[in-house]
Amino acid sequence: MRAAVFHGREDIRIENLPEPTPGAGEVLLEVHAAGICGTDAGEYGYGPKLFPIHQAHPITGHQGPMVPGHEFAGRVVAVGAGVESLAAGTLVASGAGSSCGVCNRCREGRTSLCARYWTVGLQRNGALAQFCTVPASICLDVAPYGLTEDAAALSQPMAIAVHAMRRGRPRPGDVALVVGAGGIGAFLTFALSHTGVEVVVVEQSAERRTLAEKLGAKVALDPATAAEEQARLSMEPRVCYEVTGSAAGLELAGRAVPNGGRLVIVGLQERPQPLDLRSVALKELTIYGTNAHTFTADMPEALRLLAVGADIWSRVAPAALPLEDLVPQGLVPMLGGRSPRIKTLIDPWSIAARPTRMSRGS
Repeated sequence: MRAAVFHGREDIRIENLPEPTPGAGEVLLEVHAAGICGTDAGEYGYGPKLFPIHQAHPITGHQGPMVPGHEFAGRVVAVGAGVESLAAGTLVASGAGSSCGVCNRCREGRTSLCARYWTVGLQRNGALAQFCTVPASICLDVAPYGLTEDAAALSQPMAIAVHAMRRGRPRPGDVALVVGAGGIGAFLTFALSHTGVEVVVVEQSAERRTLAEKLGAKVALDPATAAEEQARLSMEPRVCYEVTGSAAGLELAGRAVPNGGRLVIVGLQERPQPLDLRSVALKELTIYGTNAHTFTADMPEALRLLAVGADIWSRVAPAALPLEDLVPQGLVPMLGGRSPRIKTLIDPWSIAARPTRMSRGS
């Protein structure tokens, strides 16, 4: 099979690998749509940080060159021993993250904080390949939702957005501020707006501001004038989501949180940032972190939301690129903050870029 293989910093090669065999409890998927994100770009440009290239991963045992890809859907072509829930031919979305099910956090339902958490495409071979093995327990049949393979490949980032949204405990009628309308910010905007929340987006890119409004934002503002515009509109947010991972975004979100408000840190900061704990105390603020998603709680809602918004996703992910374009048209532009797409999909079977198909009728 053809696959993108990470060997080290700025070293991804398109290679022919043996087709993998599903182990007990696993399925083998044929992959025609896999997404890439900032984590993949960061590993390519500055890693390996997460990829177990030089040292065996303590849970998966993987060590050495590996296939990235943790946002994907695929069609089941074979099942391992003990798998009865999924049959060959079933189109599934995968959450990619695997948890043990028995540690304290798993028993609480907080599987993203599992003591033995690992992710397909981050700690062992992933889906930037024609075939990928994955635990059946983190795959969900998308037939009830009527999704295409391309739309189903957006389920993992949408599930992350759903999880982040729920961490902020928004209620219908609340105003929520979303700082950043990139990959997760776009999905978060859609999820919030379809939960009855009025969404204010702050985003530098005029093109992304326009898209944010199509995704359900009541208004999308330029950061340079956001505070004045928000005051003029009298839209005080009860919850603020910082999604950019930038110091400037964090400062903006922190200023916007009102007395008694909630701040959700979605974007990962590269370095420690100062925090005015006096203000946190006096304003009785609540600060939440958010990490990955919980498959059983968040993935079904992610698929439901993707089905509701089928017509919009081609604007978020307009094309699926071949493996050969992964680095020059996918990861490198993403590293430079100049990707022309909110979400980039890769089709390991394509020989040229193709338009995505986000609805059954398209």
